[in-house]
Amino acid sequence: MEFLVNQNLERDRIYGEEERSVVSLAEYERAKVEIEQWSGYSPTRLYSLPGIAEELSVSEIWVKDESTRFGLASFKALGGSYAVSRVLERELSLAGGEVDPRSVTVVCATDGNHGRSVAWGAQKCGCRCVIYVPAHVTERRAQEIASFGAEVVRLKGNYDEAVVQVANDADTNGWQVVSDTSYEGYQEVPSWVMQGYALMVEEAFSQLPETNWPTHIFIQGGVGGLAAAVCGHLWENYGSKRPIITVVEPIEADCLYRSAQSGLPESASGSLETIMGGLSCDEISSLAWKILCPGIDAFMTVDDTGVGPWMRRLAEERDDGPPIVSGESGVTGLIGLEVVSADEVLRKSLSLDHRSRVMVFSTEGATDPETYRDIVGKDFESVAISD
Repeated sequence: MEFLVNQNLERDRIYGEEERSVVSLAEYERAKVEIEQWSGYSPTRLYSLPGIAEELSVSEIWVKDESTRFGLASFKALGGSYAVSRVLERELSLAGGEVDPRSVTVVCATDGNHGRSVAWGAQKCGCRCVIYVPAHVTERRAQEIASFGAEVVRLKGNYDEAVVQVANDADTNGWQVVSDTSYEGYQEVPSWVMQGYALMVEEAFSQLPETNWPTHIFIQGGVGGLAAAVCGHLWENYGSKRPIITVVEPIEADCLYRSAQSGLPESASGSLETIMGGLSCDEISSLAWKILCPGIDAFMTVDDTGVGPWMRRLAEERDDGPPIVSGESGVTGLIGLEVVSADEVLRKSLSLDHRSRVMVFSTEGATDPETYRDIVGKDFESVAISD
């Protein structure tokens, strides 16, 4: 485990034009209006974990459960699908409204969940869709993506190598890249993805009375898009009064932690091999870094040992609430909170005490049912049914 208080933090700075170019309230409202009109939309549940809060010596813990989001079992449904609709809208505008959606091909690289979202969005919009998956993605995840009508291309390399291959092939074939990470010359679409993610944040806060809003958030890392959406949305709304936000990522995929160390975007130092597959990323999103560098309070890494215990713990029948189906990357925030809670020095560095109210996001459910069953010891359906 590694932990770093952000030396570049500018908590008291007013949310500026650079941050607004990434996640703005005006653009967010546009995303919110569209997503809330989609068939099957409803806010996902926010659960309280009072028993676990007592164990970890904090006042309250809330978990935003994304396992039921549009039937895709992941918060990613909010981002990739919205970006597909915006890409199609852009192409129609450029062509004066004369483009047949079937002539537009959207493409992305994915560890699983983003690809499902893009494929689902393409199916809704009537676009052709090609999804590239790196070597570690399970066959079940690939099949789930294909079930939405996407063509799945399996590569031998890792996620970041797949991102490069997608960019090259899209340029050759005239395809439209819908990525959740940004790179030089590619910024607009990832910002649309983050606008969709921000709806999850507003839902969570609206499900609590203002007097009981969280003082702390532990959020997953990855390329940084989700963390930037959470931080950016709260920064623009609440400024320096936003919760204390800690980014948590696998120790083998520590690109955000490494970037915080140097103050500049850096690659991960580890092997990228982690059971938290959705967070197995080598390169940080340069767009997300515009918010993460000045806006995140702390960065930390954790190993895989806490994943199984926390997945099983949430799946248990509890006296203080129903069981929660949470996948391998869904429990990362709780792992980080547990580590910090057990260390008085870390607690003090984050002003975490018995009065603190903590929010985490269970960003995925059983997106790979076989893997979930192997780890938890029972099918996710039996956990969900007992809810």
